[in-house]
Amino acid sequence: MSRKEVPRAGLLKAALVGRITNAQGARALRLSVRQFRRLKRRFREGGARGLLHALRGRPGNRRLAPQAREQVGVLMTTTYAGFNDVHLTEKLREVHQLAVSRSSVRSIRLALGRPATRRRSAPQHRSRRPRKPALGQLAQLDASPFAWFEDRGPLATLHGVIDDATSTPLALWFRPHEDLHGYVAVLERTCRTYGLPLELYGDRLNVFARNDPHWTLAEELQGHQDPTHFGRMLQALGIGFIRAHSPQAKGRIERLWGTLQDRLTSELRLRGISTLEGGNAFLPEFLADFTRRFARPPADATPAWRPVPRDLADLLSCRYHRTVARDNTVHLGARWVQIPRGPRGRSYAGCHVQVHERLDGHLRVVYHDTVIASQPSPDPAFVLKPREGPGQVRRGPQRGTLRHALGELGRAPLTQARAVSPSRPRMDPEDPRAARTRDREAARHLPTPQTTPNPCPAPASSRRRNSPTHPWNATFSRRQRALNAAQTTEEDISI
Repeated sequence: MSRKEVPRAGLLKAALVGRITNAQGARALRLSVRQFRRLKRRFREGGARGLLHALRGRPGNRRLAPQAREQVGVLMTTTYAGFNDVHLTEKLREVHQLAVSRSSVRSIRLALGRPATRRRSAPQHRSRRPRKPALGQLAQLDASPFAWFEDRGPLATLHGVIDDATSTPLALWFRPHEDLHGYVAVLERTCRTYGLPLELYGDRLNVFARNDPHWTLAEELQGHQDPTHFGRMLQALGIGFIRAHSPQAKGRIERLWGTLQDRLTSELRLRGISTLEGGNAFLPEFLADFTRRFARPPADATPAWRPVPRDLADLLSCRYHRTVARDNTVHLGARWVQIPRGPRGRSYAGCHVQVHERLDGHLRVVYHDTVIASQPSPDPAFVLKPREGPGQVRRGPQRGTLRHALGELGRAPLTQARAVSPSRPRMDPEDPRAARTRDREAARHLPTPQTTPNPCPAPASSRRRNSPTHPWNATFSRRQRALNAAQTTEEDISI
């Protein structure tokens, strides 16, 4: 007997001997009086065994037919190998028109001795963060490296953005590695399809925010570090960014990766897709079906998306400061752009311009908010990579700067000590000319009230005196050479 059938025997005995009425017994068993009379008659005829259900031990009327069970088992082990129970149930209903339930699929799988695709672990305690009420208020972005194409294709990283209010995947894109190009691609697709979100929620990857301790002088004066290329794009679009301190903080997209690593991988295997290009072409169809199944309605029906600016492609670009060369060209790595003539034949040589490198590889040279030159993409498979970032260009002190002057001031005593050329021949200490030379050298480096030590003294090579017969001291004038020869002769005669 079941728990439901055990208390019936005692009440039926009491009703048979007249201690309770049929209405009281029916009320206690939550049955109608008519049904209680039926039970009373079955108990009188067959005892406690007559209270058992008549279909117990027999096959159910809604039991799956043996042919259908065999067909499900074959599909489970061949075409849909690796699908989870819910996903396989959906395929059997939509593709093969087999009206089976998830529990039936699970029982068939257990009968075949096949383990579950994803083992469920005990849930861990956590504090719940409420969802945002409206669509577009907060979007979480991340990337998942995984064998999406299994052994048929290369390893790939799936970049994605998911809405926090509805759990709707806004954009997905395959890339060989996690990089700036993948995140800009999913951000552009999100903006083109829905609009600009208010905030993005991501991890502490150096693509999103600066992690290096280097501060330039300009950053110290302004009080904060310059953003990364992706951070500058978010600032230009007016999108805030929240840095997560743990994977659990952005649990929406982390759970999305778990679902996609099961469902998307199976769908790619079912269609025989083995390349990144084929996977990216299939993603829109998969997103439409995935959203229809798993998206939930928001608490606030009014979305928070903002309109997309017209120059979105230019705002989603890496920007670099360059100086125009004398031949009116601007170089960016191995690429260079020729700047045409300006108004009235003007030349831009020496002007400071800004070079914008878009997601598709298109270059634009901007001078005072005016585009003066452009260049199309060199390759359809162009990859946007940061050529230089804040904190990467660290030049040493240059001549003419304050840092160079301070550095030379600290080395001044050493330079003064080397002022006398070591190539000059030593003189006899008792020679009067040697004494006069020592006095002149000492007086040259003694500070006086009118003179102070030069913080940037010239190198010793520039103060070295050449011999009178050195070619640099020879003149091209015949008259001057004659006068110099006569003066030298008079000095020899006087000596």
